[in-house]
Amino acid sequence: MDLQQKTAVLAEVDRQVRSCRNCPLFKGTTKAVPGSGSPEAPLLLIGEAPGYWEDQQGEPFVGPAGKLLDVLLASIKLKRNDVFIANLIKHRPPANRDPLPAEIEACSIYLDRQIAVITPQVIVTLGRYSMNKFLPGEYISHTHGQPRFAQFQNRKITVVPMYHPAAALRSGKIMTELKTDFLRLGDFLAAKPSDSHPEPSGPAQLPLV
Repeated sequence: MDLQQKTAVLAEVDRQVRSCRNCPLFKGTTKAVPGSGSPEAPLLLIGEAPGYWEDQQGEPFVGPAGKLLDVLLASIKLKRNDVFIANLIKHRPPANRDPLPAEIEACSIYLDRQIAVITPQVIVTLGRYSMNKFLPGEYISHTHGQPRFAQFQNRKITVVPMYHPAAALRSGKIMTELKTDFLRLGDFLAAKPSDSHPEPSGPAQLPLV
């Protein structure tokens, strides 16, 4: 799949997310937040859910946690347009509550397609909910910053769990650990991928919702 094809499929995912009615979350939100970044990003960052500022602007990580994420990316000489940033769920939960299993399941078709199209070299999960998508049963306090191999659509992918930037803004200890974990990302990205990235299975078009 070339860049033009990837761009087209991701644009279709965006369109479907913005009109999605798979769960009730859309009723209380301002804008859906599909995700954004490079279709050929070597690094995909996955948060948990949009917050207030994301809901207002329709873009991921644009509030205080997003400003910290920009600083963290800069520490490894990356910018937003070098990576792809998404969330487990695409609409803001009421009062920023934790995402519910049914909401995560309803949104999984979109995130899974984004991963399959981008085929990132490394996925960074930000927070325990996104970590549990790939590494169920793990504890972020034990695994943060440590690369793990996870199976995704019949291929092995490198997943690096990290604390959510919002947690770092509330804790100096977590802030220090998150900065250290990010600095190690450069080594993971420079490493030769252990597996090739096959074409995503199935048609490029998502089923209409």
